[in-house]
Amino acid sequence: MPAPMTQQQLLHDLEPIVARELNRHIPVAKEWFPHEYIPWSEGRTYDGILGGDPWSQDDSPMSDVVRSALIVNLLTEDNLPSYHHEVAVLFGRDAAWGDWVHRWTAEEGRHGTAIRDYLLVKRSVDPVELERARMIHMGQGYESAHHNDLVRSLAYVSFQELATRVSHRNTGRATGDKMADQLLARIAADENLHMIFYRNLLAAALERAPDQTMVAITDVVKTFVMPGTDIPGFQRKAVQIALEGIYDLRLHRDEVVMPVLRFWKVFDVEGLSPEGERAREELSQFLGELDKTATRFEDKRDALKARMSARS
Repeated sequence: MPAPMTQQQLLHDLEPIVARELNRHIPVAKEWFPHEYIPWSEGRTYDGILGGDPWSQDDSPMSDVVRSALIVNLLTEDNLPSYHHEVAVLFGRDAAWGDWVHRWTAEEGRHGTAIRDYLLVKRSVDPVELERARMIHMGQGYESAHHNDLVRSLAYVSFQELATRVSHRNTGRATGDKMADQLLARIAADENLHMIFYRNLLAAALERAPDQTMVAITDVVKTFVMPGTDIPGFQRKAVQIALEGIYDLRLHRDEVVMPVLRFWKVFDVEGLSPEGERAREELSQFLGELDKTATRFEDKRDALKARMSARS
């Protein structure tokens, strides 16, 4: 395998691609305003210093599973300051890279604001518990497992942005609320554009350093976890969300991992070194195992639902 390109070489070689993608992104990134998606007239004052009404679970017809999904999505978005720090340190704040860092941060900043406003106005969550969870999650910060590696980071965010899009979109549908569905669809559209940006950058890296990039893609796919895993009670919430079909292994494989890999045409890349070929074979084997694991989960979920249906 040829010597890997250094971070500085990659940053320099990819900068024209960043500039091109930024020029493509800005005209298609539709301007939108979070306040337009919030039914403000439905809100009322909470208890506390203003002496309003305390929150009660009876205030909202939302199911516990959908509530959990919204909380996970929101708290993940809340950690934006840490994400900004990660990408600003890795990409730098100069030239096209810096322009993208700030643009991405500004667009992402709308998401947490809009979701929180919706949840509080609709009284869908306990505001005290939500704030405590936010403090805990943000207090832990965030450090990507790939923060020192540009290629792995680009691969990771390509998958992660699409995973976030799928999660937001399916959560919106699961709420059964038209306004929530519209809001989360709007947020999902942002995430999809961000995915396209990073996906195209990684495609350029694959052309310039195919072996290095193939190894990075394989490593990221095998170790992928969402950035919200430090959220209090995340594992329990993740299981609930998977059982509801909002985000599970099947969706992860079929609607996140595979579409991105197909775009990169990873199984058509020619001229790989032995190390690059080994990485690609390892990736293929992992995808097969992921497919089997997803099928087993689906079978167990179907059996569980059948038992629950029989009992009812």
